[in-house]
Amino acid sequence: MISMVKKAALASASAMFCLAPGISQADDVNVAFFLEWATPNLIAKTDGSYADAMGVDVNWVDFTTGTAMTEAMLAGDIDISYSQGLAPFVTAIQQGAPLKMIGIAVVYEANDCFVHNGLGIDGSNASELEGKTVAVPLNTMADFAFRSYMSHYGVDISTMNIVDQAPPDGAKSLADGAVDMACLFGGIASAAGAEVGTPIMTSAEKVEAGIGSFDVISVTEKFATENPELVKAFMEATEEANSGFQGTDEEHAKLAEASGMSVENSRTQVSGFIIPSAAEQLEKYFGEGGLAASAAASLGLVFQGDSDGSMIAKTIDGSFLE
Repeated sequence: MISMVKKAALASASAMFCLAPGISQADDVNVAFFLEWATPNLIAKTDGSYADAMGVDVNWVDFTTGTAMTEAMLAGDIDISYSQGLAPFVTAIQQGAPLKMIGIAVVYEANDCFVHNGLGIDGSNASELEGKTVAVPLNTMADFAFRSYMSHYGVDISTMNIVDQAPPDGAKSLADGAVDMACLFGGIASAAGAEVGTPIMTSAEKVEAGIGSFDVISVTEKFATENPELVKAFMEATEEANSGFQGTDEEHAKLAEASGMSVENSRTQVSGFIIPSAAEQLEKYFGEGGLAASAAASLGLVFQGDSDGSMIAKTIDGSFLE
């Protein structure tokens, strides 16, 4: 992936000498999103509100991980990624990917790592995970949660056999007994993990330990440079969709269908989401010393990259929220 990123970065750099802001207007926009992730804007996706607001066709493509979103953006197949995990965004930036963070999609409780119930391991004896096998979708927010939990409990992850698996596969491996712990996200995968395992850390323990997560809205530099009006319209449509969500039965039915989940699972999931308004994002996340840069810098430390956060800070742009 590194070589792919470097090639894309060089291509983008070359293109920047030839292009000026607003020089072209795309005929359509390709947007990445997650199934099993019931963000309210999916209702607007389904009813065509984005296309109406932007005046172009909007093609929505579902992905299973944020790293896959990155690869698609670098390949030129995706222009905007909605609710890309902060961890895969930071990892891509560290490797030279020409991406920008332009918004905060959702704030949520850190993803769970489910320990197989037969092991009898919890936070009180977490050191017994050393030497065990764990399924983790690498370079995602589930990976960040995993590393944060293990660091909190003093578990040496170098002793563990870490298997890179997307959540559906990790949940299956946990059920089959092929792994001892699986770190998951998504309503269906997490529900499957809960059937055979128990989270290594409870919700209250996460709060006490200060372990949380948020996903971002990212865009390729090329698309943002060439189509700033479309990016602005996308963010405005997102704000309208989020602010208009009232949590009615009809909305929950639409959201469940759009996210590929049952109404019950979708309703439970979205109830745990915090969707910051554009004003809140500008104040808390994108201002000087905001959470976007500080959280990204902390991930840089976890993933051993941009230790002072200066590289990450240059890729954070809240102007499309204004």
